[in-house]
Amino acid sequence: MTTQTSTPPETAAPRPHGVAQSRGLFDPQILRQATKEAFLKLDPRVQVRNPVMFVVLVGSIVSLAEAIGHPGTFTWSVTVWLFLTVVFANFAEAMAEGRGKAQADTLRRMRTETEARRLTPGGDEVRVSASEIGKDDLVVCETGDIIPSDGEIVEGVASVDESAITGESAPVIRESGGDRSAVTGGTRVLSDRIVVRITAERGQTFMDRMINLVEGASRQKTPNEIALTILLAALTVVFLPVVVALNPFGRYAGAAPAVVILVALLVCLIPTTIGALLSAIGIAGMDRLVQRNVLAMSGRAVEAAGDVQTLLLDKTGTITLGNRMAAAFLPVGGHDEAEVASAAQLASLADETPEGRSIVVLAKERFGLRERDLGDEHTFVPFTATTRMSGLDYGDRRIRKGAAEAVRRWVVEQGGAVPDDLAPVVDGVSRQGSTPLVVADGDEILGVIELKDVVKQGIRERFDQLRAVGIRTVMITGDNPLTAAAIAQEAGVDDFLAEATPETKMELIKAEQEGGRLVAMTGDGTNDAPALAQADVGVAMNTGTTAAKEAGNMVDLDSNPTKLIDIVEVGKQLLITRGALTTFSIANDVAKYFAIIPALFAATYPQLGALNIMGLHSPKTAVLSAVIFNALVIIALIPLALRGVRWKPSSATSILRRNLLIYGVGGVVVPFLFIKIIDLILTATGAY
Repeated sequence: MTTQTSTPPETAAPRPHGVAQSRGLFDPQILRQATKEAFLKLDPRVQVRNPVMFVVLVGSIVSLAEAIGHPGTFTWSVTVWLFLTVVFANFAEAMAEGRGKAQADTLRRMRTETEARRLTPGGDEVRVSASEIGKDDLVVCETGDIIPSDGEIVEGVASVDESAITGESAPVIRESGGDRSAVTGGTRVLSDRIVVRITAERGQTFMDRMINLVEGASRQKTPNEIALTILLAALTVVFLPVVVALNPFGRYAGAAPAVVILVALLVCLIPTTIGALLSAIGIAGMDRLVQRNVLAMSGRAVEAAGDVQTLLLDKTGTITLGNRMAAAFLPVGGHDEAEVASAAQLASLADETPEGRSIVVLAKERFGLRERDLGDEHTFVPFTATTRMSGLDYGDRRIRKGAAEAVRRWVVEQGGAVPDDLAPVVDGVSRQGSTPLVVADGDEILGVIELKDVVKQGIRERFDQLRAVGIRTVMITGDNPLTAAAIAQEAGVDDFLAEATPETKMELIKAEQEGGRLVAMTGDGTNDAPALAQADVGVAMNTGTTAAKEAGNMVDLDSNPTKLIDIVEVGKQLLITRGALTTFSIANDVAKYFAIIPALFAATYPQLGALNIMGLHSPKTAVLSAVIFNALVIIALIPLALRGVRWKPSSATSILRRNLLIYGVGGVVVPFLFIKIIDLILTATGAY
């Protein structure tokens, strides 16, 4: 007998809050750390990874040299704001990273150094440090123990507190065998005794991977992000010789522009806004998934989620509530509903499944059947996968309920006959999307119990929204085709796969991918692992097996199959945010052209004065206003980059139209307004 003991205060792990604890956008701790990181990232070895901001840094250094050689208020002002442009870009990235690092620090505090009870080959227990535990070791965990590393239960069953991972305070049951045997290092055993075989190498536990992922240490640029970085670098390379060539042209025209002004022009011409925010957008996308308790093993997976065109969704627990409930008693062969209800309730008294309990409740509500006195001469017959029936032997009566074919066969073996009206009733229940259970008393079939699988409220509307953005939904179920078709029609999915097996899932995924579509699916069992690995976005449930979690490229810590729809929305939001801010960045360069180009050559070519449509006070205030706006707009857009542009399910044409209207037109109008305001402020100071 296991005795429950309390953990001493000095060794008790701090109460965890889960990886997805919410951090405010302007959390003081994150702000302080991000400010420090913004200056540390001025290291050229760091900046060279971002070609656009590296050019801005080099330009700032050139401007600094010019300010030292030819000091002046204007020169120093431009130099300071150019450096601040780089600092603000670093700050944006540091803010995005800081949120992840704060979560990683929380995880590190939860991962306490503890002792483990390792089993020797002879069966003895040896206490060792958890850091000494390696793959394939067997460890014993009892009430109050911290599970030292990831593994699978090979003996016993226990209640486990996984709040350190999921943030959920409710304990879960883990047991040997099946798909509920996986346990995670850092979680606590609340009751009973289990033997765990360690499946993770040292330093490669799930907690270690979580820490690396949420703090961004293992983040790799996604293909789209790399492509956009190349485009931004190309635009920078194009503008660089153009600006350099302005110096000899200016000398020829008798108005050689100052080096500081040329640097300012280059910085304002190249896409600094999106160059500064690009990394932050990608990091924030993964952070938004973490806040939904989903760990993406790579940024590529998050991006792929935004491009998904086919969703494979399990019926049970995703599209339906999962627990089938008794809805009706349907008599056959001349019997009445009360007979069916009475026999069905007797056969279900020992059935502790949700379906069994619902049959008992329905019989009680419909016919007042309660407190059945069975006496001593009765035996409950449990359900088995072989018989596919359960029931009760009560005196001379043998009552059974179960699958239609199994009960038919059992009745025939008893010498009875199958009523002619049974098949139409069974088929009718199946066509409605419900599950038929046949009830028999000895050699007589009394009727059918209709178990209704309830479709989740609002799920049809969500599928309609996904269809509007070109995403095809496919329901995966083990039900027969008739039942699957009825549920699919009620839920509003585009297609379904009935009587699904691991092989048919794989075939479906490959067929979709061969058609040029990206596929996302969820799974939790070892038999789901091949399909999870094949899918472009494979979301493994945290309650699933180790094989499933290793095969997928995302892990849902809440083990909620409907989370797949949220993951797609986060991916869409990431792509739209990147596109919106790219549009804004390119559009707001237009106003800078109208500010700086007239300032360069207006004295030599008075005709260029017509381009000064903002009526800026002087060439110096015009250049400085553009540079200041170029720096401040980065700070202004950080909240949008971190939170993401709001996404509403709509067609690609509608999204493009809204993007161009808000961020295209807005990107042109906003700079004109604020550059003029900055110019008025600079003019009022009288320094220029």
